[in-house]
Amino acid sequence: MKNDSLEYSLQTRILHHKHKTDPTNGAVSVPIQHASTFHQEGLDSFGKYDYARSGNPTREALEDTIAQLENGTAGFAFASGMAAISTTFMMLSSGDHLVITEDVYGGTFRFTTEVLTKLGIEHTFVDMTKVEEVKQAIQPNTKMIYIETPSNPTMKITPIKAIVDLAKESGSLTVLDNTFMTPVLQRPLDLGVDVVVHSATKFIGGHSDVIAGLAVVKDSALAEKLGFLQNSFGAVLGPQDCWLILRGMKTMHTRMEASTKTAAEIAQWLTTHPAVKHVYYPGLKDHPGFDLHQAQSDSPGAVLSFELVDREAVKKVVDAIEIPVFAVSLGAVESILSYPALMSHAAMPAHEREKRGISDGLLRLSVGLEKSEDLIKDFDQAFNQTL
Repeated sequence: MKNDSLEYSLQTRILHHKHKTDPTNGAVSVPIQHASTFHQEGLDSFGKYDYARSGNPTREALEDTIAQLENGTAGFAFASGMAAISTTFMMLSSGDHLVITEDVYGGTFRFTTEVLTKLGIEHTFVDMTKVEEVKQAIQPNTKMIYIETPSNPTMKITPIKAIVDLAKESGSLTVLDNTFMTPVLQRPLDLGVDVVVHSATKFIGGHSDVIAGLAVVKDSALAEKLGFLQNSFGAVLGPQDCWLILRGMKTMHTRMEASTKTAAEIAQWLTTHPAVKHVYYPGLKDHPGFDLHQAQSDSPGAVLSFELVDREAVKKVVDAIEIPVFAVSLGAVESILSYPALMSHAAMPAHEREKRGISDGLLRLSVGLEKSEDLIKDFDQAFNQTL
């Protein structure tokens, strides 16, 4: 763009950036470059690209785009959300200590407890909604604080700025999983977070057709470290998948806006239904993190969880529901109903799930683009099977 892109809204910048057209022919689509290697003109004149693990034009377009949307300086595209998270964790060394939110995604819990421990990296799970508890968990060897807000699946809200301040005092990096919000609804780097990670499989891609992960940083020295690790581990995103994420991004703002509106309507309706014990959604005024989330984000988002009386009630609803896909994942154009105990948090032992409020009656709903009245009608008939 001829003008500074930061003059424009994020909604506009999603579509209008330096990669919006091909400079060689004007095509209004990023070209997919499948080459695994690149010809060099001579021994002393290596070009920008040499081997595709280290750099690819299509991947670079995606990395540039997510960086500017998160107001960062460098982006990194990975083969999955867990590849982005695990590569980021590799900035830790043996003997370091990690403070991590207790109600974290099951895959992150598994990597922390099963992989980092083998590498001699210590960890402490903590209720990150309580700043004092986080402060007490920090040790002299704490090098990273890992945040997930809203948390998965109980939608707890972490005070981002307060945790960032604690991290700076202790010399720790802050990492925040922004999958539920996307840069459309929450921009953690603006609040001082060091690294933002995404499962781009979810809302950023948005169509249940690609697995991808993204990370963004603002500090140039940190970008160099993460770039080194990305190249060393090699869990990079292929060019075809990069193009799919770029295409999904074009409608991300509109999808997030529409899905969030419907999610708010459904969450409110769920609070009135006799089959539902509790609803977890930061857009509800009685949510304990309501005011905080409003202060640090632009919207409550399109994901909510609700609790039924027990597993048998869940089974009846799952068997009767018609519109949502019953599946692992979230953030798609179609609504996705998930059962955390056997899906996203299956890697977490039952006693750990119970400690975090992930009961056998808990269901998570990622709201898609269906009409709210149709979803409510569908859930109502399914809930009636439990009464």
